[in-house]
This record gives sequence, C-alpha cells and structure tokens, in this order.
Amino acid sequence: MGTQRRIKWVLPLLALVTLPEARAGILDNRIDPVCDLPDTLVREIQGYQPIVNGIVSRIFEGDFAGKTWDSLSELVDTFGARLAGSEQLEKAIDYVIDGMKRDGLENVHTENASVPHWVRGFESAQLVAPFKKNLPLLGLGTTVGTPRGGIIADVIAVESFKEFEAFTPEQVKGKIVVFVPPWQGYGKTVAYRSHGASVAAKKGAAATLIRSITPFSIGSPHTGVQDYEDGVRKIPTACITVEDAEMILRKYRRGETLTIHLEMEDRNLEPFISRNTIAELVGTTYQNNQVVVVSGHLDSWDVGVGAMDDGGGALISWKALTYLKAMGFRPRRTIRAILWTGEELGLWGGQAYREAHQANEKEEFNFFFESDIGTFEQKGLDFSGNKEAECIFREVVKLMTPLNATEFETPTDGGPDISHWTSRGFPGASLINKNEKYFWFHHSAGDSMAVEDPRNLDKCVALWAAAAYVVADLSVPMPKDVKG
Repeated sequence: MGTQRRIKWVLPLLALVTLPEARAGILDNRIDPVCDLPDTLVREIQGYQPIVNGIVSRIFEGDFAGKTWDSLSELVDTFGARLAGSEQLEKAIDYVIDGMKRDGLENVHTENASVPHWVRGFESAQLVAPFKKNLPLLGLGTTVGTPRGGIIADVIAVESFKEFEAFTPEQVKGKIVVFVPPWQGYGKTVAYRSHGASVAAKKGAAATLIRSITPFSIGSPHTGVQDYEDGVRKIPTACITVEDAEMILRKYRRGETLTIHLEMEDRNLEPFISRNTIAELVGTTYQNNQVVVVSGHLDSWDVGVGAMDDGGGALISWKALTYLKAMGFRPRRTIRAILWTGEELGLWGGQAYREAHQANEKEEFNFFFESDIGTFEQKGLDFSGNKEAECIFREVVKLMTPLNATEFETPTDGGPDISHWTSRGFPGASLINKNEKYFWFHHSAGDSMAVEDPRNLDKCVALWAAAAYVVADLSVPMPKDVKG
C-alpha cells in the first residue's frame, strides 16, 4: 500500500480521538514502509475504529470506569499474597471462578497444573562482626534452609561472577558468599539471583546472599525464584537489601573481616496440584479453534499482595471479557481468558496448559496476549511472530489512538507464560506501559494497591479488550510459522 493511500486513511481518524492527550503525535507509527498488506485488509482493520472508540469510551469514561480497580482491590484485600501451593491461592481461584460465572462468561472452569510447594519459614540474618546489625532478608524461592540454629561464617563479597572466579575452593569453603551486582537491567542482573547459589556451591560455599534485584531501595529485600543446578550441592540462598549488600562489599574491599549468622527454616514439600483459571467469550464462527488468549497470572509471591505482579494483568484479562460481553460484542473467534498458576516459581501453569493442549495446538490457537510487566499508564503493544502477522498487528495497534497507545515494539517483553507458544512461532503480544518504577516494587512488600491507579487500569483493560476483539473478529487468522 502506497504512502499517499496510508495517509488518506489516517487523517480522518483525527476526528475519532476520544482522549485529548492522544492528539499529539497522532501519526506516530502510522506508516510502515516494510509492510505491503492488501488494501482490502488494511481498510477492513481501519473499519474497526468506531468499535474501538466505543469500547474505550464505555470502559474509560462510562459505567465501567473504576470497576477494574475495585475488583482488583477486593481480590487482594480478601486473599492477600497467593504463593503457589498455598491455601490463599486456591481460595482466590475459587473466588475468581465464582466471579466469572456471575459475570455471565462461558465455559468457566479450571485445569490442573502441578506446581512446586515451597514454604517460607523463620528467616534471620545478623552481621555479628565487626559490629552487630540485623540484615533484613527474604529467602529465594525453592531455597533449602540452614541446619537448626543456623550457620555462622565469614563473608566473601564480590560484585560479579567474573570477580568470583579468582577465588579458589580453599578460600571459599565454608564461607557465606555475598554477590553485589550493580543494576544493569532485570534481564542481566537477575542471573545472580537465579544462579548465585550453584556458582558459589561449586567452590564449597556454605550459603549465598544476593543484592536485591532492583534499581532502587528504601531498605526492603526483594524475593524471587532461584534455580539450583543439577548435580550441585544445594545451599541456602536469600536476597538482602541494596543498602546492606553494598555496605558489606565496601567493608570487605577495605580488608575487614565480616561474620554473619544466618538462620533459615525454608522447606520444599511435595509438588502441589493447583489450577489454571479459564473463561471464554465464545465466538460466533470459530468456537473451539483459532482461539485468542488473553492472560495474566493469579499466583504471587508471599510478600506484598501481588497487586502489581500480577493481579493487574489477571484482572484486565478477566474483565476484558466481562465488559465486551456486557457491551454486546461477540467476535468471530472465541476469546479465552487464562489466569495462569505457578508462574512465579517457574511458569508451571503455562507448561501444564501447553502439554494438555499440544495435540491440536496449531488449530486451536490464533493469538496470545499476556500482561505481566505492570498495568501502569499504557503506551502500546509489543509483538512476537512472523513478518506477515507483524504487519497485520501493526495495523491493529494503530487503532489505539483514543488511548494514546500506538507504540509498537518487537519482540514481546512481558509474556513469560505465553513464551511456551511465542518462542515456537505462535503470534503474541504484551503491554508496553510506563513501568520505569516496576522493579522498585517487584517481589517486595511494596507490591500493593498503592502502586495501582484506577484510570491507568481502565486504560489497560480498554486496550486489552479492544485489541483482543479486533484480532478475534478479523476475516483472516493471524499467520504463524510454528516449530516443535
């Protein structure tokens, strides 16, 4: 499609913008010289603009305004933290099932998923030399505990795995290794949380403490899952605050001898059968194939209440269907909301769902959405998939001008559970939102309703509902090149 024709179709949309802040930069991301979709398909997608406008208006300014925040706050205020394997998570699942049925959604049910059952016990760390100081900490998911009474050991403190390589097993044996990596973005820095215990254990360390994986701290530790390497001795591992970790590193580099008393009663129990939570808005034409999935995970860590990670993503996926049904929108394809279980301990819900549905997955699934990197003020959608599907989805994203949400990036960044499919060629997307402070609160006691804004949640659920509806109603399925 030529540039002149693209602009001809774009300019009339100026009159359709419903949010004033969307007017600036209306043409951003409108022209993609790489794509050459058929004119008829481009016009078809652009024809959804009045529907998108109506969805946005009703959710953001109409009778659904504020309701998503109300539902999220009721969920987290009722059940609090929802760690996989806990009674609180299972009660929350039952609560959501009842709510989905009250909303009139269809095929509401659960599907079993085996998840690890790790239980946090008493945890304590104290610097006992050269002076006494309590060290707030949080054991990392699946960590083993210490012997009864704990361990008292001298410290080795390093900034990186590379720095640690210089130490011999004789130097490390029986020590508590403290890793203090500088923040270099979550994807890079999290390796110390994930692998620090096994890296240190190979040289005989008694335990590891990790600088919390966050760019900012006010004295709060951040938890998260860690991954013991097969065949390597399992040692206790926990995160401590940024402030304490950096203090320990400074003192160690000055040549001071530091000693820590560490006591942890964390336990790994037998795997637990949890459940993925599912509801549908059944399509008019394709009911059991070409399904469009919208999703987030319902489990959380056992600190904070999981409002941000990932209560918001779970709620916008549930309520997107609720609001579409209430507005009378029913697309050609079924939209299926899946609230995953066991994400925090290793994407267990997504894995179980893939295994249960893999026999006919190419026919069953058309597109996957997942929100798991915050529901702050949205900016657009990112995407993974082949080039033809990307070109189609770019046009869909251009419809989101009423929300000022037309940014487009590739590949997806916030879809861990759907990576079971997107990593193999299924098309999928996740939210781009203004989440610069996401890792300030991530996996900490700060993950509460205080970080969720009602109007931003409205914008996110409106974007979710509008984008899912258009993808589900298009005359063509999303192209895919599936491997494996």
